[in-house]
Amino acid sequence: LGVCSLYAILMWIIKINPAKLFGLQPPTKQNVPQLTKEDIKKTLPVGFCSAAAHACTVFALGGDPLFGQIVKSGEPVLSALVNTVFYGKPPSNPKILCLPIIVGGVAFASLKKNADGGGYALKFDQTALVFGMLANTFAAFKGSENKKLMSDAGTAARFGGVGNQFAVTQIIAFLMCLPVMFLTEGSKFGDFLDILKSSKDLQFNLVMSGLAFYLYNELATMTLKVTGPVTASVANTAKRVIVMVYMAAVTGKVLTDEQKIGAGVAIGGVLLYSLIDDLLKSKTDAKKKKA
Repeated sequence: LGVCSLYAILMWIIKINPAKLFGLQPPTKQNVPQLTKEDIKKTLPVGFCSAAAHACTVFALGGDPLFGQIVKSGEPVLSALVNTVFYGKPPSNPKILCLPIIVGGVAFASLKKNADGGGYALKFDQTALVFGMLANTFAAFKGSENKKLMSDAGTAARFGGVGNQFAVTQIIAFLMCLPVMFLTEGSKFGDFLDILKSSKDLQFNLVMSGLAFYLYNELATMTLKVTGPVTASVANTAKRVIVMVYMAAVTGKVLTDEQKIGAGVAIGGVLLYSLIDDLLKSKTDAKKKKA
């Protein structure tokens, strides 16, 4: 998040956002947003939820990275719960029917065959499960609060675009994560700085991970705006598969058969959850045209 904040400030200095170059389009202008104190106050909930979701994700992946990704795929379940209870916006009935598929997939991925082969028992990384679920919850709040923020025409106009709104959110999230960092690993901060000064690998990985995180989120927002929710949902589902395969290759950890099946079911359920309303709507519209 620190790298993200520096990158956002750099874009305001040069007044250019190069993100669209990845889509073979010319870069866009990005001026400093003319926000009021009230606008900043309205952005704080989004920044807090972003910080909490990011911190919990880091903690989850610090347990079992692969299982953490499987848990993260269950985000729609928490999103449906949060939006129903706190925002009065429950999902459609077809989407509700998809939720048990996602939950079932994550649950099956948590099973492990007994050594004697006589049955299965629940066995999973508790850190990955707890913090993965918390990350999903905060991500759901972030999405709803973000939508609420951008629905304010005055605030949206003063932000001057989604890019600025995301940049401000990342800076706020970074500032909010600092106390957590010093509370959990403050005693090691001096050691971190010493290693950072001498290790080119750490310098490179730190910068690239920050830039990748920032650009991924910004490009995902741009993709949603240009292509619509269906294409974005398919791309997001493919992303989870790619991430899991890549992490398995990097960590050298092989997924168990239960994790492979469970992850497949959960990710398939997420894809169905994302598309089912549009699929049913298309069939309804086709019937109306025939009638």
